[in-house]
Amino acid sequence: MTPRCPNCASFAFLDWHECEHCGATLGYRFSSLSFLQTMDGVATEGDETWRHCANRDWGCNWLVADSEDAARCFSCRLSRTLPPRDDTIAWEKLRDTGIAKRRLLVQLAELELPITPFYEQEGGLGFDLLSSFSGTRVMIGHANGIITLDLAETVDDYRETLRVRLGEPYRTMLGHLRHEVGHYYQQVLLRDEAAWDGCRALFGDERASYQDAISRHYAQGAPAGWEASFISEYATMHPWEDFAETFAHYLHITGTLATAAAAGVVLDASRVPGIVEHDVVPLTDYREAGIERMLDDWHWLSLMFNRVNRAMGHRDLYPFTLEPPVVEKLTYVHGLVVGASSTPAAGT
Repeated sequence: MTPRCPNCASFAFLDWHECEHCGATLGYRFSSLSFLQTMDGVATEGDETWRHCANRDWGCNWLVADSEDAARCFSCRLSRTLPPRDDTIAWEKLRDTGIAKRRLLVQLAELELPITPFYEQEGGLGFDLLSSFSGTRVMIGHANGIITLDLAETVDDYRETLRVRLGEPYRTMLGHLRHEVGHYYQQVLLRDEAAWDGCRALFGDERASYQDAISRHYAQGAPAGWEASFISEYATMHPWEDFAETFAHYLHITGTLATAAAAGVVLDASRVPGIVEHDVVPLTDYREAGIERMLDDWHWLSLMFNRVNRAMGHRDLYPFTLEPPVVEKLTYVHGLVVGASSTPAAGT
């Protein structure tokens, strides 16, 4: 879905508080994945009235329906733990993390993946948003539905130092969110032992000692030839991480293709003979078109995106190779997503 300004119909970025084309004040309505124009912090449509989230001063641009009897929006209510209010540095970093979190939630809703909040059900989705700059080291991770993030990673030089030290080709806050939510959905979407057996056949047995896997990975690194079977070095550490990394890449790919489709990007093979084999018209949704179409479109679009990045002097946008075993894992994740999409997303 392409977000547009409701006043002038121009394209609007998901994090905008006001339209940069016409100046209209905007609020994002998660239930319809669209913007409403607000006047004095209020928007009315039909019988419903919507108000700005109480955290708007801290960067949130979502709306809250009067019927929800809450001051904070759905995204902000998913934040279980926040830095102390007097930690102004951490709260400043919360702005950028909030943008990434809301972008994740929009993509999950577009894929029609179920979102059950932690405050409604044990094991439901929630976020502990903490900062290593506050004096205590924060470990990014997932446990029983709660995703812990380090707000310090919104600082470019801090995050880049970690990326280089860990030998990662890619490290972003949105990437962390997509990886950790993969852990959450593995627990949510695999509902019985037969489903777990099918997952283990591809990713390995997640019941193997995680602590032993961590020790081995950081002492020895990824095994030789890992590129033939895994999407990343980190995926080799343990079956939990292989699934989460694969799920994250599924979100990377579908999110970028949907953005390209919404922007009207088309690769015309007749204009570049010998480079693109056929016309490529990306889709906003591949649940019906299938994984083969999705990955074929991604092959050609990612080559183009990498060329664009190199033209600007940056690293490749997508510095990963999808070998057949990885494609098989992505196909498995695609099946899970398609199977889950008939379940309405809670909180929307």
